Amino acid sequence: MKISAPLVFALALIGAAGAANAQDNGAGAGRARPGQITITGEGSVSAAPDIATLSTNVVTTAKSAREATEANSKAMTAVIERFKAAGIEARDLSTSGFSVQPRYVQSKQQDEAPRIDGYEVRNGVTVRIRDLSKLGAILDTAITAGANQINGISFDVAEPSALLDKAGTAAVKDARRRAELYADAAGVKLGRVIAIAEPSMEGPRPMMMAARADFAKSSAVPIEAGERDFNVRIRVTYEISQ
Repeated sequence: MKISAPLVFALALIGAAGAANAQDNGAGAGRARPGQITITGEGSVSAAPDIATLSTNVVTTAKSAREATEANSKAMTAVIERFKAAGIEARDLSTSGFSVQPRYVQSKQQDEAPRIDGYEVRNGVTVRIRDLSKLGAILDTAITAGANQINGISFDVAEPSALLDKAGTAAVKDARRRAELYADAAGVKLGRVIAIAEPSMEGPRPMMMAARADFAKSSAVPIEAGERDFNVRIRVTYEISQ
């Protein structure tokens, strides 16, 4: 676990000697109102991703929409069957888009409108891969099975809650350390916690990559997932006194 050095902090000293002569319900007891110090601490935890999402398309063209659709359906069926044979469960396969569009060509005659020269069918499927050791082989499987567009791969952590909790704990400790530092520098004593707020929490930013079918090799495609950072900021307000 790493705690990042940069942080945002706000320091406010409020009314350290505010109402020294104020009366307490007419009893004549003077009481100073405590000041406050507000600090925003930051905690960060890094972890290796354990899940990947692959987005891929099968694109086919033909003279008629029916022919293009039939060819696309056949190719996509083969792709899905290969995914399942590679160990991908049905719950981790989902259609991400389907479209049929005409393809136009410009007439040689300037006064003539473009004419339809065929149809393009695009069918997308999103695959969740829970065993990253198989990612390269599954990517190669998609391409060799007929997926001619790889839109991207993203990496994530399946269960981020525990990591965010660790980052939050680190942020609170960081806020305490900073509060003690600045209170000491200001010549005041740090008191009890008045308020704790979580202004922001940032999970990992998925790493995206794209590929084309013509990059395919006979061997598995090499993929590196790297690490992801989970960042949490915690704003803590303490009482201070002279």
